[in-house]
Amino acid sequence: MKKVLSIATVTLATLLTLSLFGCATPPNPPPTNANMATPEATPDPAAIEKELLRVENDWPRVIKERDGQAVRRVDADDVHLLSWDGSVSNKEDDAKFIESGALTADLIQMNDLKVKVLDKDAAVVTGIMDIKNGKIKGPDRTIDVSGQYRLVDTFARRNNEWKLVASSLVKVANPAAASASPTPKASPSASPAIKAPPSVKPTPAARVTPHVKSTPAVKPPTAIPPAPKAMSTPRPSPPPINKP
Repeated sequence: MKKVLSIATVTLATLLTLSLFGCATPPNPPPTNANMATPEATPDPAAIEKELLRVENDWPRVIKERDGQAVRRVDADDVHLLSWDGSVSNKEDDAKFIESGALTADLIQMNDLKVKVLDKDAAVVTGIMDIKNGKIKGPDRTIDVSGQYRLVDTFARRNNEWKLVASSLVKVANPAAASASPTPKASPSASPAIKAPPSVKPTPAARVTPHVKSTPAVKPPTAIPPAPKAMSTPRPSPPPINKP
């Protein structure tokens, strides 16, 4: 009997050991390069600035040659265009306006263009558009649009192409002030001019103590003479009575 129990105990222990090894979870394999996230590419601000400046500086040619296809390539399908007169237009409106040749000018020039790169897929361009002898021919009148206009253009990279998604144009009321160069600041290395010491104010003359007036002498009260006694007026004597 003891031999049977011993054999049974050994058999049970063997089964338990096998079950533990068989049910153990295999360790996770070490991570491979295929499972690691690829870091985002660092934007190249110089390349982005170069491309967007090329787009902006091409607008005078686009307007002159009525190149509507260039407008359709640059404008995003959902572009929002706010004009200087407050009107809002979309991509197709913009392309048809350029193709119509309604805008004419002796000179259109882009100035003071600056690119602010937000990230690898977004950037903002600001600048000034100068228009000389510019006119827009309408169905019933011609509008003079000569002057300076400040612009703010927002670009987004979509399918590896830069698209204009929003644009705002504001006419400058005082072009001379807008284009004036800022006053140059003095070089910080220059020694500042030595200020003259402030002049010492003369000590004010001491005020003379005002003369104290002497107290006037008290005059003795004037004696008031007694009022004269009223004199009684004597009554007249009655007339004598004559006896018969």
